[in-house]
Amino acid sequence: MDEMVPHHPGDVTADGLERELDALRAAVPGGDAGVFGPGSMTWRIDREAATFLGAGRALLLQLAHPWVAAAVAEHSRTLGDPIGRFHGTFNIVFTMVFGTLDQAFSMARRLHRRHAAVTGVMPSAVGPFPAGTPYRANDPSALAWVAATLAETAVTVHERVIGPLSEPERDAFHRENRRFGALFGVPEAASTPNWPAFRAYNEGMWDSEVLTVGPEARRLAQAILSGAGTRLAAPSWYLAVTAHLLPERLRRGYGLPYGPVERSRAERALSRAARAYPLLPARLRYVGPYQEALARLGGRAGPDLTARFLNRLWIGRQRMEP
Repeated sequence: MDEMVPHHPGDVTADGLERELDALRAAVPGGDAGVFGPGSMTWRIDREAATFLGAGRALLLQLAHPWVAAAVAEHSRTLGDPIGRFHGTFNIVFTMVFGTLDQAFSMARRLHRRHAAVTGVMPSAVGPFPAGTPYRANDPSALAWVAATLAETAVTVHERVIGPLSEPERDAFHRENRRFGALFGVPEAASTPNWPAFRAYNEGMWDSEVLTVGPEARRLAQAILSGAGTRLAAPSWYLAVTAHLLPERLRRGYGLPYGPVERSRAERALSRAARAYPLLPARLRYVGPYQEALARLGGRAGPDLTARFLNRLWIGRQRMEP
């Protein structure tokens, strides 16, 4: 399929992705342990179901990039099948993180092929992008931004709900997350060298006009948060948490209510989560794909009933794809 879709000279190509995967293969645990493995900071952070508290924030940070908003509006089934989109997104991420090396690489190739077909032009001017500006999902800068929102949000929620991370722990997570970027085809050498630089990159993006909440992003955000396509509108406390965790400029751009009531509601929700969540048993705290990975490493034939049920909730299927 890649050969049928024209590539911009700066795009991540199929050959470029394979070069990154070859480099990863030589540097990661591999086999059943996959790209990261059980001793990694990535498994420690991404296994936590509490990360879902930041899903709205990560999505809105992504949509604030006009290319992402245009691509989602024109090429995604998000509004028609939001639950399917949710499952699809987490299936991709969790398979890359918790799958075997073959599963992770297969998913990386599939995602690249899907992205190769996502091209178009900006229908109207937004931020620094005039109408007619071409956008491409396999553009390295757009891919790097999407990957960054996931990593930075995961750490933000972890520290608010589970506990602070040390600077060495953040740095270790960031070093590992460069492998995650490589699964998108973004060269590790193009990544920021450490956590402070990564944090500065995110904050710089928040203040940059590259992130501009245009009409399409506002429409998509409003529809998703109100439960378009489902009867599952986000509860008021979740909307408040999402607004609370967003940078102020982008929160205003989306027009999210955030007065004293919303601030208090968000702080109360996060405080309650921080008290109650760590008391949950691991079987409820940890996402199904992580539990499936532990079963695999323990030599068991497949995930047990609890893990299959949790997989259904998170990825819409009983186990990660072979």
